[in-house]
Amino acid sequence: MLYTAWCVLVFSLTFLLMVPFVLLGSWLASNKSSFGLRLAHGAIRTWGYLAFPLVGMPIRVDWRFRPERGKAYVYCANHFSYLDIAVLGVVIPGLYAFIGKIGVKKIPLFGYMFAKLHVMVDRSSAESRAYSLTKCMRTLASGRSIIIFPEGGIKAPLKPDGSPPTMVYPFKDGAFTMAIQQQVPIVPVTLLNNYRLLPDASPFRVHWGAVKIVVHEPISTTGLTPKDVDVLRERTYRIIEAELGHSLSLAARHQ
Repeated sequence: MLYTAWCVLVFSLTFLLMVPFVLLGSWLASNKSSFGLRLAHGAIRTWGYLAFPLVGMPIRVDWRFRPERGKAYVYCANHFSYLDIAVLGVVIPGLYAFIGKIGVKKIPLFGYMFAKLHVMVDRSSAESRAYSLTKCMRTLASGRSIIIFPEGGIKAPLKPDGSPPTMVYPFKDGAFTMAIQQQVPIVPVTLLNNYRLLPDASPFRVHWGAVKIVVHEPISTTGLTPKDVDVLRERTYRIIEAELGHSLSLAARHQ
């Protein structure tokens, strides 16, 4: 529990240092300022570069490709831990927007900043889902990437043996629909061990270790039509699933 308390202290204090810059950037971004977006994203990355090393949790990224500067992508990642959002916010380059649940707006201060910078969706409302999809496509058209968890949240239960949870199947269609309509590449992202570092379980506890993430090669959507959503969705799922399985087999060999 001492390590958990240390992590909470470090993450909170370093975030508070960045809050003025994120708030200013959020306000400017809401007034269509690209400088505001860059300021907010830069502050968030600075927070991560400070906080993760201070708690002994280095982020190790296996880049299978290098994103082109100024090009938009749809990053699709598995989602087993609340740590995933912080990690991707630090790792993904360029300007981006997360898709987050409407309930995030209720979190004091953070909710305001998230709503100004990212896309909110009420999954229980068809109207909200349609609006968020339209907003995401406008975001992609402006050159910003989208980061999405196509499982629709943290849905997969932890396994008693400590192996990776089984992803929800099938993924939801939204990420693949917007990528095809905007002809933007899909980038599968595998978050290998965040579920061990910060399990979605009670009691709340953080565990020591390096964050491991794989950013896979992009899947082109050039020439694809809405009829190809199922194939694109399945391909993305299988890439992430295979990487999780490969990581598990490597870990077993080294035991």
